[in-house]
Amino acid sequence: MKKGVIMPILALLVIAVGFLLWQWRRVVTENEEMSQLFEIEKEEMENEYSSFAVQYDELQVRISNDSLSHQLEKEKLRTQQLLEELRQTKATNTAEITRLKKELATVRAVMRTYVAQIDSLNQVNRQLTEENTIVRKQYREATRTIDVLTVEKQKAEEKVQLASQLDAVGILAIPCNKRDKEEHKIRNVTKVVVTFTLAKNITTQTGEKTIYVQILKPDGDVLLKEDYGSFPYENTDLFYSMRKFIEYDGEQQDVVMYWPVEEFLYAGTYQVFIFADGVMIGQSSFDLK
Repeated sequence: MKKGVIMPILALLVIAVGFLLWQWRRVVTENEEMSQLFEIEKEEMENEYSSFAVQYDELQVRISNDSLSHQLEKEKLRTQQLLEELRQTKATNTAEITRLKKELATVRAVMRTYVAQIDSLNQVNRQLTEENTIVRKQYREATRTIDVLTVEKQKAEEKVQLASQLDAVGILAIPCNKRDKEEHKIRNVTKVVVTFTLAKNITTQTGEKTIYVQILKPDGDVLLKEDYGSFPYENTDLFYSMRKFIEYDGEQQDVVMYWPVEEFLYAGTYQVFIFADGVMIGQSSFDLK
């Protein structure tokens, strides 16, 4: 073959080989760039999946609803499972990467739904907390008012009770001899006369009243007869020396009661207490020598 023909052919071959090499390098470069893009995209997806898993933990801390917490736990596990699938997928597996990208979009949408739901619940809880605080404050104020009214009522009832009590005035406890003369020598005393006046009281319930008189000897023992009895007084029972039934009409009324001396008496001061309607209405004393 002539030299003039070979040279052009060689030149064309060189050009063709050069073009092919250029094309091959371009393809390789594009593939490398695509691989880098896939790796970057895969890494971004992994970061986002990880972020969503952490956010589910944070959302669970913000709520106290067991049912909702269970749903969040379920979504968190699903997100972690997709993250693990993504980590095991090669960046060049475009089909699997595309599927996981769609799953990521679903996870993102579900996350937005839960965030909105929890924010709404928290807002309601804040409102309920504020309302509960107001209600508790109103309750405390109402309780204080009731306590004040209760105390005032108790005081008023005590005043009414005190005002309605019988009151014995002008009390005299006189030891007497057989001639009904006042006598303080023990050997001559035959009876003790107790006299007093029930003051007028229109607030006292009228009707039959029982008057009890208790005579205490100097040693504190009660003077008693064989048929002695007792009466209620301040959550206990007291023995009485004598009693008398009267009909009280609210007007001033004189009362006289007698204690016949049938036992040994000794020198000292004798205390006399008068009771009616469960309260002590007067007291006096006398001396023997």
